[in-house]
Amino acid sequence: MTLFTALMLLLAGLSAGFIDAIAGGGGLISVPTLLWAGLPPQFALGTNKMQSTWGTLIAVIRYSRAGLMNWRDLRPALVVTFIASLAGTWAVTRVSNEWLNRVVPWLLLAVAAYTLLSPRLGRHSVRARLGPGAFALLCGSALGFYDGFFGPGTGSFWTLACLSLLGLELTRATAYTKAVNLASNLASLLVFAVSLRIRFDIAAVMIAGQLIGARLGSGLVIRHGAPLVRVVFLTVVLALVIKLLWDQRLAG
Repeated sequence: MTLFTALMLLLAGLSAGFIDAIAGGGGLISVPTLLWAGLPPQFALGTNKMQSTWGTLIAVIRYSRAGLMNWRDLRPALVVTFIASLAGTWAVTRVSNEWLNRVVPWLLLAVAAYTLLSPRLGRHSVRARLGPGAFALLCGSALGFYDGFFGPGTGSFWTLACLSLLGLELTRATAYTKAVNLASNLASLLVFAVSLRIRFDIAAVMIAGQLIGARLGSGLVIRHGAPLVRVVFLTVVLALVIKLLWDQRLAG
């Protein structure tokens, strides 16, 4: 690894950690950078899980210290998400995800449209439509499996689910999303580690950037709350839509 490559990986980790801590979607930066560094796709995905897990952990710790986590309500979702993500990561090694690749951009576009057309969404807590247990079973199993199997947009889907089904305001929904993302990341990381598809030297460089970026991003969320998250959330969702549609065009 050259000094220039190491610097680019460090900056990519910092940028990805910063964006991930606010609204998710850091993989838009980190995965292409890992591919640019010459890693085969499966090693890029495994190494990305390793480095992103540390940034997510820092964000979760900061949100927890700021009082944005209700760990009693979170516990069922963490368990279900971890198990479902294990199953999804195992399944992706055996079946094609081509269908999801075509459908997900349009689902994300619907998320962005719903958020834009609901300006009051997430400004204040509202009455929950599901209890913590039912929410964990429904969203933890579906989104945990999806994150392990495919991944793009998982944070956006979790945030929208927290807003619309749990009635959380946007800052707390972001914190909840980071916690369940950590659970699914750890599950996927376990599968990739067992299958020896991680470049630990490259991951170490990006982790250094992740720790800085996640600290900066989570600090901004704690200070500025919903208005900042809303802007970054919509930007990331639309960027994901554009990237996935562009990938489809290149593949087709």
